Amino acid sequence: MIVIADDITGAAEIAGIAFEAGHPVRLVCAPATATAANGITVVATDTRSMTEADAIDQTRHIASRLTGHHIFKKTDSALRGHVVAELTTLLQTTGYRRAVYLPANPSKGRTISQGVYYINGTPIHQTDFSFDPEFPARTSSLRERFPNAEGHGILMPDATTPDDIRHVVSQYDDGHTLFAGAADLFAAITARQPVPHDRPTSGLSDKSSVPMGHASTLILCGSTQSKPLHLGIPTAPMPRQVYDGSDDLSAWDTTAYDTGHSLILTIPYTHRTGKAVAVHLRSVMARMACRLAARQRPDHLVIEGGATAWATLQALGWNEFLIEHQLAPGVVQMRAACGTLVTLKPGSYPWGNLFSSHCC
Repeated sequence: MIVIADDITGAAEIAGIAFEAGHPVRLVCAPATATAANGITVVATDTRSMTEADAIDQTRHIASRLTGHHIFKKTDSALRGHVVAELTTLLQTTGYRRAVYLPANPSKGRTISQGVYYINGTPIHQTDFSFDPEFPARTSSLRERFPNAEGHGILMPDATTPDDIRHVVSQYDDGHTLFAGAADLFAAITARQPVPHDRPTSGLSDKSSVPMGHASTLILCGSTQSKPLHLGIPTAPMPRQVYDGSDDLSAWDTTAYDTGHSLILTIPYTHRTGKAVAVHLRSVMARMACRLAARQRPDHLVIEGGATAWATLQALGWNEFLIEHQLAPGVVQMRAACGTLVTLKPGSYPWGNLFSSHCC
């Protein structure tokens, strides 16, 4: 199976699910060279952060290389991304006759009822996702959010429970349907596939924590959904002038990283929105992370937020990873070729027990 994910944290979440279920899995962050392999290959594309035209081109390029393989399209569970454009491109390129788009994650309180998307019972346009800098939720109706979906052969069923998702999979799993959506949908599909007998399940779940007692830990809180972390280590907030658009990072005080070997980078403001703002914020966060890594490569790099994670890992040149742990849904640890342990988390997900042991 090939999974095409529109951001890196979503790709890591899917890789963690597949890994814990016992499937051979690899995570690739270099879409131009992605090829199929035994087991499950998860390809992170970052198309959510591209323009729609670039997202279509990237999707078409990847899909053309992977024809003949079973594809799952990982999308955001908060309706963000160029959903209809990418699914339409996949249908045109792969030969699937229709797509089922199911972004609901009932296990995390994200449900669809009568075509309306809810987060813990609240319509999504009444949540913090209405302030997303690139894809603000202005409506909670899927048909209003994606008015052209059904005309392109994209079905958008309801789902309020895990059983609903399993029913959708059994109803449409005919070999001619492209499934697209969030982690609960992928888990339901994966559960129907045989696990190789020579690949034992990992047993690595959120039942046990992984200590963060590394000599050097760098934490990037780059999501608009980020909450303050109280870990007893220094925090370096992005200066206001950098947040407002300056590319000069000299005012960003990160000297604590040199003396304490651990640091949290944060974005303490949320009032600016728009594509240019989002690109600027993830770009300067990635540049600062690279500066710090050049001064002292971290033993543990923790990144919150998919766009920030992609920009940072691309800037560092880290493209392939071995999955090591899934601490909680979406909180996945993987090992880069340089030896650094990388932990990724979607901005709107909880941390699980990652910080049960402080990193200093």
